[in-house]
Parts: sequence; structure tokens; C-alpha cells
Amino acid sequence: MSEDVAEVAPGVFRVEDTCHVYVVTAPARDGAERTGIAIDFGSGRVLDLLGEIGVDRLTHVLMTHHHRDQAQGLARAAAAGIPIHVPPVERELFDDVGEMWSGRQLGNDYDLRDDRFSLLDPVPVAGTVPEYRTADFGGVEVRVLPTPGHTMGSVTYVVGRTAFTGDLIYAPGKVWSLAATQWSYTENEGPAMVVLSCELLRREDLALLLPSHGDPMTDPAGALGELSAAMQRYVDFRRPHPWDVKGLLENPFVEVTTHLLMNRSAQSYSYVLLSESGAAMVFDFGYDMSTGLVGNTSRAARRPWLASLPALRERYGVTDVEVAVPTHYHDDHVAGMPLLREVEGTQIWAPSHIAPVLAAPLHHDLPCQWFDPIPADRVLELGRAVRWREYEITVHDLPGHTLFAAAYEFTVDGHKVLVTGDQQDGMGIPGERQEILNFQYKNRFRIDDYRKSAALYRRLRPDLMVSGHWRPRWVDEAHLRMLTERGEELVALHHDLLPLDRLDLGADGVLCRLTPYYASVPAGGELVLTATVRNPFPEKVIATVEPVVPPGWEREQGPVTLRIPGGGMEQVHLRLGADVVPRRRVRLAVDLTIGDLRLGQHAEALADVVAEGIR
Repeated sequence: MSEDVAEVAPGVFRVEDTCHVYVVTAPARDGAERTGIAIDFGSGRVLDLLGEIGVDRLTHVLMTHHHRDQAQGLARAAAAGIPIHVPPVERELFDDVGEMWSGRQLGNDYDLRDDRFSLLDPVPVAGTVPEYRTADFGGVEVRVLPTPGHTMGSVTYVVGRTAFTGDLIYAPGKVWSLAATQWSYTENEGPAMVVLSCELLRREDLALLLPSHGDPMTDPAGALGELSAAMQRYVDFRRPHPWDVKGLLENPFVEVTTHLLMNRSAQSYSYVLLSESGAAMVFDFGYDMSTGLVGNTSRAARRPWLASLPALRERYGVTDVEVAVPTHYHDDHVAGMPLLREVEGTQIWAPSHIAPVLAAPLHHDLPCQWFDPIPADRVLELGRAVRWREYEITVHDLPGHTLFAAAYEFTVDGHKVLVTGDQQDGMGIPGERQEILNFQYKNRFRIDDYRKSAALYRRLRPDLMVSGHWRPRWVDEAHLRMLTERGEELVALHHDLLPLDRLDLGADGVLCRLTPYYASVPAGGELVLTATVRNPFPEKVIATVEPVVPPGWEREQGPVTLRIPGGGMEQVHLRLGADVVPRRRVRLAVDLTIGDLRLGQHAEALADVVAEGIR
């Protein structure tokens, strides 16, 4: 065996390359070929050394993270027909890395993540590895644990009691790169994540750590403890006050009442309703145990994980995270829900107006949507009560922050609680500080939404209101009065600033929308767009809708006329024939006239024209 190959544990071989590539051999079977899996791949020279290892072929490649020193040879694996499996957060930095290279900001860039140390060209990916679960890869049982820090999406693979840690740790108390842990300008997201990952990995019953750079470590708990302590000192050095990252992991929850907890570690606070049965219901679940968000909003810049759940079980005896419900569809409130469902078997219950948005991202032109569909296991009717364990929970429509938002009313420990998401900050003090109303026009805010929500609060008169980014607020008459006054002031401001006395353009000035906003269509295929037109006039008018398509596209009809009642809405379906040439993000539009109001190309939609068989 050459000096570049060493057996570092029984059946585990290390190949020296641009990083350490580990080959884990599968259990031998009489007369069968000898196989193994590779963890990371380097330049691919492992394929030239399989004979020395005693392996006939590799059945799978498992990547700990996306950096080029781990991955630059993956084209060889693909050419050899070896399936490649990657961390879920970083998939696009493997099979769609061209998108990163074409869209990555270069000028005036404050996103310091090391994603430019990615592959130069994409490689096909067979699938993502199942975080928090064990999977069989070619006869090798592998458990996958999220360990962000070196990169946001990094994972550790555990086989038996051996952990393949990528670049989380180099040696006891040391990392391969500090620079890689800096994700944004002057902040500490990555180093703090290293502390959390080390502490979580220390809880595993491990006998050996095998890093991508560095020597094997036979005292995993000690090595990780040294790194956790050293990195904590580094985190504190860059902050005006110490930050107890380890303490956050040990106790991420604040008791609002005995049976209602606030997850203070989440980017947007989650609330946990505890049942005497041991089950729990979670209101919102986005970025659990967050150390901060970087400016880039790509998938590889967002880390859903379940780091707070061990404390929920250990401190509060939770046996089952049974249900998760969203206050609205924004990613910081829902990004972790698919992982909860996959790992914990959690059911997702969504209000009737939020469920379609979660199920079909980008059907509507809305900001802050999660990348993947999140179908609801149960759809909740607005204005109706639903029973969960010993609690009766009423779902209320709560437009304002976004049109697609809900409030949840229930009684716990003798207090009536209203969960309000991001509607307002709840920090107003009558006579000192005004309540901040969190309205965003692109979220479909309407002028009288906060007038209506104030009326809802006054009707319900909750004892306690809890929200997504601010501390819980005990409610009194003065607070309800302030919310009413602020809602009325907001209406008055819009009437002062907009020409609403002449025509009702609404808060956002949008009178027509196209759905689906972003779609995929086969080359030469048909795309049906629905145009929804609103009449801003008090009297009935005729509206003209004319499709606008680029060269190579066809439209079934020319201008379409609609008769719309005063203040009403009508829809028309537009059938468009796609070009035969594949192209990304083709711009489509409608030219709109409503009565004597000519709006021009008022609404747009985007479509990817894809080759046959590619979706």
C-alpha cells in the first residue's frame, strides 16, 4: 500500500488528495465484488487507488460540503456512473452551480461566504443526504448530522462510532480555516455555528473523528470541547459583550406561561404549546437556533435544522412535536417545517388562505417565499375552532403584514393568548413610544388592514399577544386603544398621499396580476396565464387585456374585453404557445386599459422554456 493510502480504522481507508478522501468498505459477501463508499472526493484520484484499498468499485460518493478541494474531481465520479449525494442546503452549489456563478454579486459585495470556492461546472446529483436520519449506501449504514460552521450546509457522517467531520475540526481546538467561517461583514454567524455544532456532536457516542484535513482524533469529546471553548473566545472577542452560545443550546426556551414556550434561539421566534400528554404544537418554525442571517437569500445561505429539539425533550419532557402551524408563509416562519415533518413526523396544519401559497411557491408574485412546496396535512378554516389535545384553537384572518396571514386564539394556563406573527412589534408604550405596524406593500398590504386587525383585537380582548420578532406583550386597554389609533392614522396617511378620492388604486397600485407568476413550459408547449383585473372606479367599466409575448411565442387571442362592476374583479385565461428554443426567464406581460385609464404593460410573468424531458 502506498504512502498516500492508509487504513485509519478497520475497513476505513484514507486517501491523500486535495482533501482527505475516506473509503468505507461494505461488508464482504462470499463471491461478490468488493465495494465501498467515498466520503468526499478531492481530485478523484481515489479511483486510481481502489486496487490498493482492495475495493472493486465505489457505489456512492457522499459530500460533506461544496468546496472545490472536496469536490473538484466529481466529474470523474459522474463519468464512472457513481451516484453523488450532497448536503440538502448546498445541492444547488453542485448540480446548478452555474446559476451561482452567473448571478453571484461581485461589485459592492458584503456577502463573504466562501461559495466562490465551489465547482467551476455543475455535476449531476443523485440526491441529498437525509439529515438526522440513517440511510443505507451500498451496504454501509450512515447517519447524517448537520454541522454548520465551515460552511452553512456542512454535514458530518457517522458510521458506527466513527464521525467524518469534513472541515468542522482540524485538530483538538483547531479548525482548518477561520476565514471560511466568516459569512458576512463583521458578524459571527459561522464561528457561533461552529460552537453549536461541536456541542451537538459531543453528545454523540463517538470513538473517532476523521477530518477532511488533519489527523484522526481518538478523543472526540475532548477535541470538540477544546474547539468549542476556543471558538467561543473568538466569538466573544468580536462582540461588545460575551455571547453564551453554549447556554443558548442548553436552554433555548423562555417560559411565557407554564405550558407556552418561546424559542428565543430562532431567527423568528417559534412558540411551543405543551400538552399534558407530552405532545407539542409549534407555532411557526423557520430558522431554528439561528446565529444570524447573511444578506444573500439563496438556498445555500439559509440553514433549517432542529438544534433546539433536544432541549425541548430534556427540559420539558416533550415526546412528540405533533403539529406545526404557520402564522404566514414567509421563509423565516416555515423553512424548518419540511424537516420537522421528515424527521419528527410532524403534521403541518395551514389556514385555508396560506395553504395554497405554501403548496405552490411563485404561483403568486410574493416576497420571502421558501424554495420548496410545503403541502398542508390539514387545511384550517378561517373563523373556525380546531381541537388539538386539550386545547381549542380558533384561526382568525389577520391581513396586514401580508394578505396571507392568520392569528391563533387559545387559552393556556388561564390566559387567553393570541399568536400574531409579524403584524406589529408589540413594544409600543402609550405616551412614550408608538406601536410599529409592520406593513409591506409587496406582501399585498391593504389600506384598512390594520383598522380591521385592531377591531379584531378589541373584540377578542386577549390577555397576551405573542409575535415573531418581539417579546410577548401583556395586553391592556391602553394598548388596544393605541392599536386602534395607529390603524386609523395609517388609513388617513394613505388617503392624504394617494389620489383615492378619484380612483381606488389600492395601497400597492396594482390593478392586474398574472398567475402563475413563474412557470416552466416545454419547448413548443402551451402556457395558460390567468389575468386577474380589478376595477378602481366606482362604476362599471370595460377593461381591455392584451397579451404581450416575445418573438417565437404565439398567442391564441388578441385583446380581450372584460366588463367589470364598480370596485369588482374579473379574470381571463390567456393561452400562449411557447417558443421551440429553450430559454430561461422569458418575460411575458399584458397591456391593460381599464375604462379611460391606460396602464400599458401593467403586469408581467416569467417562464422557463425547457427542452423535452427536462423540468
